[in-house]
Amino acid sequence: MAEQRLAPYAVTSSLWGRSIHEAAPAGRSEFQRDRDRIIHSAAFRRLEYKTQVFVNHEGDLFRTRLTHSIEVAQIGRSIARRLRVNEDLVEAICLAHDLGHTPFGHAGQDALNACMKEFGGFEHNLQSLRVVDVLEERYAAFDGLNLTFETREGILKHCSLEHAAQLGAVGARFMQNQRPSMEAQIANLADEIAYNNHDVDDGLRSGLITLEQLASVRLFAMHLDEVRTLYPQLSERRTVHETVRRMINALVSDLIVQTESNLHQSQPGSVDDVRTQHPLVAFSSEMHVLNRELKAFLRTHLYRHYLVLRMSAKAQRIISDLFKAFIADPRLLPPQFNALAEADRVRSVADYIAGMTDRYAIREHRRLFFVEEA
Repeated sequence: MAEQRLAPYAVTSSLWGRSIHEAAPAGRSEFQRDRDRIIHSAAFRRLEYKTQVFVNHEGDLFRTRLTHSIEVAQIGRSIARRLRVNEDLVEAICLAHDLGHTPFGHAGQDALNACMKEFGGFEHNLQSLRVVDVLEERYAAFDGLNLTFETREGILKHCSLEHAAQLGAVGARFMQNQRPSMEAQIANLADEIAYNNHDVDDGLRSGLITLEQLASVRLFAMHLDEVRTLYPQLSERRTVHETVRRMINALVSDLIVQTESNLHQSQPGSVDDVRTQHPLVAFSSEMHVLNRELKAFLRTHLYRHYLVLRMSAKAQRIISDLFKAFIADPRLLPPQFNALAEADRVRSVADYIAGMTDRYAIREHRRLFFVEEA
C-alpha cells in the first residue's frame, strides 16, 4: 500500500531508522528491505526444521516454525490492509517473530530457561532480537541484520522489566507502560490466530484430539455444524479444513470490526497516540471468550496429551544434557562459539543451543553421549 494512502496512525518509512546508518534502499521501502534481510537469514532457514507442537521427524505435514511464520504473515497482511496500516512492516515482524525459538518448541524453551535461571533466564523474544541484532553474520559493515527500530520493537513482543532496562530505546515502552505500533499489535494477534487454529488442524491430523472432543468447543462447534449442514457428504479431512478456514475468517473479521470501533472511539492521529492508548487491536469481548475457550481446550487435550508430554520430556533432557556438557567443557563447542565462549561462556552456549534445529539437537546429543558400536 502506497504510504500516502496509509492511515495517520500507521508507521511510515522508518521513523526511527537503523542503529547503523545506511543509504535508503532503491526500489523498495525500508520495511521491505527488513523483510528481505529476514528471509535471507540463516536463522529464518533453520525455522524449517524447528517444531511447533510435533517434533520435526514425527511427520512431514505438521507445521514447523517456518510454515507457521509464513501463515502469520499472510494473516497479518490481510488485517493490515483493511486497517490501512503498513503491510510491509507487519510482514517483517511476522516473519521474524520466532527467529529466536529453541528446538522442540515451548518444551525446549522451558528447558533452556531452567538451565539459564542463574544467568538471567532465557526469553525467546529477546533471543529473536539478539539474532537480528548480533548473531547473524552476513554483512561486512555490521553484525546482525541492522533492522529498523520499528521492526525490532515489533519482534520484542514480551520482555521482563529487568531486561527491558538494558535494551535502550527498543525496551523503553515496557518501562513506560506504553503500547507498540498498530503494526506490532496486529502481528501479535495474527500469531495467536494462526497457532491456535493450525494446532487444531495438526492435532486432528495426528489423532491426538478428535472431532467429537472439539465439538465441545463453541468456536469450533458452530463452524463445524455449519460445514456439515452445507456439505453433509464431505470427507472428514476436507470438513476439518473447511471448519478451520471458517474459524480463521471469523476471528480475523471480528478483530477488524472491533479494532475499527476502537479506532473510531480513540481517534489516534499519530503513532505516538497509539502508544499511549490501551491496546487498539483486539477481539470483541464475545470473541475473546470464545478464543480463550479454544486455547484452554488445546492446553488440556493437546499440549498436555501424554504422547506430547513424552516427547517434551525427551526434548528437555536433550537440552539440559547439552547445556551441562558445553558449560563443563566449552572445547566441545564448534570453533566460532568456542571463541565467543571466552568472553561469555553461558550466553554462547545458550546461543548455540537456541539456534539448533530439532534434528540437529538430537544428532548433537547422540554424538556427545552415545558410543557407536563397531
